[in-house]
Amino acid sequence: MSRRLTDEEREIWQRVVRNARRLLPAQDPAPDTRTRAAPDPQAAPRPPAESATPPRAVALPMPPGALRGTPAPRVSLDLAPTISERLAREPVRMDRSLHRAMSRGKLEPEARIDLHGMTVAQAHGALTGFILSAQARGLRLVLVITGKGRKAGSDHAAPMPARQGVLKHEVPHWLRSAPLGPLVLELRESHRAHGGAGAYYVYLRKRR
Repeated sequence: MSRRLTDEEREIWQRVVRNARRLLPAQDPAPDTRTRAAPDPQAAPRPPAESATPPRAVALPMPPGALRGTPAPRVSLDLAPTISERLAREPVRMDRSLHRAMSRGKLEPEARIDLHGMTVAQAHGALTGFILSAQARGLRLVLVITGKGRKAGSDHAAPMPARQGVLKHEVPHWLRSAPLGPLVLELRESHRAHGGAGAYYVYLRKRR
């Protein structure tokens, strides 16, 4: 059912007409001559095409307890067993009851030599003379003191890990090599009562 416009509605309409602009006719696009198959209403919808834009980098969460700006922990690259571990893994060659007493510091060494302050060449000569003399005198258990050696400082940098204590690592090699190797039956780190990791028990073979 139509009704007459009020004076107010007529005035609003006149304003709209005065401000209206005529639009230019749009150009008809070229007709699409390609034949397309009608979409199958029962077909599953196709997934959207992947975007060519590479994905943005996602920041991984920090591990619990880690603080930003905290220096990374130092990682040791020296995976070789220590001299203490190698000696502990060697089979027992001497009498087991004597070995047990020696390991507990219950056997007193019959002689000892202190290689502190010597160069490698001096220590090698002194050790060779000491072991030959002890074996000639019929001694069985002697103590060789090497010291633990100095630790590398925090500013030490080298392409390969630096071993702590040159004599501590050289002495077992000398005692296993000629001319001392055939004279040595057992080689172990000493009990803390006799120097601990800074000394070695050397148990000699019987004199023939």
